[in-house]
Amino acid sequence: MTKMLAVPLKKPAEVDVVKPLKNLIQSAYNNPAGSSDYSESVAEFGKLRNTAIWKFFEKYESSLEVVYGYYDQLCSLETKVPVNELQIPFKWKDAFDKGSLFGGRISLTHTSLMYEKVCVLFNIAALQSAVASSQSLESDEGLKLATKLFQQAAGIFQYLKGATPAAIPTEPTPDLSPETLSVVASLMVAQAQELFIAKAIRDKLKDAMVAKLCSQCEELYADALRGMQKDTVKSVWEKDWIPTVAGKQAGYHAMTQFFESLVCRSSKKIGEEIARLQDAVELFQAAQSRSGDAGLLNEYLNRAKRNLEESVKDNNFIYNEMIPDVKSLSTPGKVQLAKSLPIGSPMSQNFKDLFADLVPVVIHQAASASEARKNEAVNGEIMKLREATQNLNAILSSLNLPAAIEMDCSGSGLPPSILTKAADLRQKGGIESIQTLITELPELLTRNREILDEAERMLNEEQTSDDQLRTQFKERWTRVPSEKLTEMFRSNARKYREIINNAVEADKIVRQKFESNMKGIRLLSESPDKIEQALPSCEGVQIANNPAVQRLRQLMESVDAIKAERDVIESELKGVKIDMKSEFLQVLAKDGTINEPALSIPQIGKVLQPLQAQVQDSIQRQQTLVSDIQEAHQQFAGASGSSSTSRDGLLSELATAYDSFIELQNNLKEGTKFYNDLTQLLVVFQNKITDFCFARKTEKDELMKDLTQASSRQAPAPTPSVPPYYNTTTTDGGSTPQPAAPSAQPGAPAAQPGAVPYPMQISGMPVPYGASSTAPYPAYVAPPMPQGFNPYATLPYPSNAYNYSGFPQGPQPNQHYGTYPGSFAAQQQGGYPYQQKPPGW
Repeated sequence: MTKMLAVPLKKPAEVDVVKPLKNLIQSAYNNPAGSSDYSESVAEFGKLRNTAIWKFFEKYESSLEVVYGYYDQLCSLETKVPVNELQIPFKWKDAFDKGSLFGGRISLTHTSLMYEKVCVLFNIAALQSAVASSQSLESDEGLKLATKLFQQAAGIFQYLKGATPAAIPTEPTPDLSPETLSVVASLMVAQAQELFIAKAIRDKLKDAMVAKLCSQCEELYADALRGMQKDTVKSVWEKDWIPTVAGKQAGYHAMTQFFESLVCRSSKKIGEEIARLQDAVELFQAAQSRSGDAGLLNEYLNRAKRNLEESVKDNNFIYNEMIPDVKSLSTPGKVQLAKSLPIGSPMSQNFKDLFADLVPVVIHQAASASEARKNEAVNGEIMKLREATQNLNAILSSLNLPAAIEMDCSGSGLPPSILTKAADLRQKGGIESIQTLITELPELLTRNREILDEAERMLNEEQTSDDQLRTQFKERWTRVPSEKLTEMFRSNARKYREIINNAVEADKIVRQKFESNMKGIRLLSESPDKIEQALPSCEGVQIANNPAVQRLRQLMESVDAIKAERDVIESELKGVKIDMKSEFLQVLAKDGTINEPALSIPQIGKVLQPLQAQVQDSIQRQQTLVSDIQEAHQQFAGASGSSSTSRDGLLSELATAYDSFIELQNNLKEGTKFYNDLTQLLVVFQNKITDFCFARKTEKDELMKDLTQASSRQAPAPTPSVPPYYNTTTTDGGSTPQPAAPSAQPGAPAAQPGAVPYPMQISGMPVPYGASSTAPYPAYVAPPMPQGFNPYATLPYPSNAYNYSGFPQGPQPNQHYGTYPGSFAAQQQGGYPYQQKPPGW
């Protein structure tokens, strides 16, 4: 059995995948506080990568299962997260490059999960070839495993020819070029065919069948040799590869002639047998010469010599047949048993998806869009209820109800409604609670501004550095300009800045509303005795027996009832849950696509329709109720005469102050939540910019290193001429392929654009956010906004700022923010500046 060739491995670089992956999952899936943040799954994934990338270099069959498992996890993860936002600088070195005295090995860094998958797949195929080459071919089990692995490796290399251009928009390393992958795929199939020949000979198949297998094997090695000798990849291979493949090509041509001579011997065709044996002996000797291995197929060479000597002797003494020209003999035909095997899914026999709970990202995005539509509809209904309630309160306050019908000048004390409102206001914290919430707003605002300022500062610093180096190195600075890559970042930053500015205006309106009602709120916060002392004395008639009073009291009970109903309706609206994931999963399982609007809109309407009907009914009943109240109040005013105007005015002011207190407290609590939610969004935004800047820094450092090394490199030595024994012409002058003609010859095809020697330095990587110098830049994507109801009720706040469905609910733990570098220095672990996030993110 001849020597088997194994493809060398790409050498990986360790990189922290845990922090950026966890950040991406938590920001993409918007996990609420306390829910699963997949920390254990992400940590397990990081451990699996660290194990798998070094298992490649343990060339045992058991290592394959580990690396299969990592590849399966990559495939699963690719469908469940927006991989174009994953900013991990994966770095892999070229498999065939051994480095030089003046610099290290050629490498490529790319922030793409697809690039990681391509490199892992390459190493899987390389490891398969190594394990196959190390098998004992003396046993059927060894032969079977080696044959299977060679065919699987061929399938992977064939797949990578189409997958690599999509994964690497820039020029790949030489081992991932289409020409290289085509050659190694052909080589793997040829070696698998060689093992089928060994099995056929061991099983003593007919000589004619073995000859056909050998003829096909010779053709496969000839295809591989032809690809290896192309100028674009000739310098890539290990030094013994071309001699070995050239020797095998000639050797299996010799094997074809040898086994066909055995067919001739059994048929008593002595002349043809001698011609084939003579050709076989010459080809065996040529194979040994080309490969430099004196023992290559030596057993069959000796058998061919013995058979030739015997046949020549028999022909001279017995048959006296003419020896035909070997070129005139028919070929035995070809039978190919080896083929490229498709990649299995999953590759691992014991695959367990670490992210099984994560739905595919397309389903999550569709569900998020449905949630946004639901929130938009819910918020609209809540706004209708709150506006109606505010109008109702304004009308009652202008009529001094219900305090006017509770006032009896014959007695003493406060009206019951005022006592109830004052007690409720004090229970809710009084004026101090409003002052505390208002005092917190500037701090929350400052925090958000600092985070956004820091994000913009990092972008500006990165662009300034890139512009300076571009000016210094001019055309040699070949990476994509920062201003093109950061267009989406800056658009989102401007949007966030606009949101903050609008929030500042809303804060002013809240403060003005508080200041205009502060006197009444402060008075209601006092004890009942102090409130009563502040009221003017009562001067007027008794109203206890007034029939209009009884009517107004009944109407006030209806007012209380309708307000209570609205609280329940609003609570039910906020609690509406529409689970579209199961619907989307069913549709995805049928045809692989999701018609999200067609599915979500009817479902949302079906769930909200009863509540929308209740909202409409409540508003219509209010119109009738207000009309009845105004009519009854006119009767009451005419019957009771005039009362103390100053007392009525102050009671009306207190009622208005109570209503304003309730609105302000709700608005300020929702506004505080809004600022906290915006903080988290801005921290996620800042993290993405941090990841981007780190990836660009990695790219800059590598490019600077390459430019520095290039200036110190010596001029490359002339390419040595091809040794004579590399010539593929055989002594029979037959069908053995010739080397490709030089491109300088007349009529030679023009060189392809990519068919140039691989440069000594790799430029233009990584390309953050999926952009490249040739690919179109990603379209603008609007930044996420805090979800939930408008924190300032009817205040002029951005109407689209609360339709974003993908954000954690409730306040989160404190985030790290501030002015660079202090905001990140304490969080840089392992030399990787990814911002830590608290549990629950």
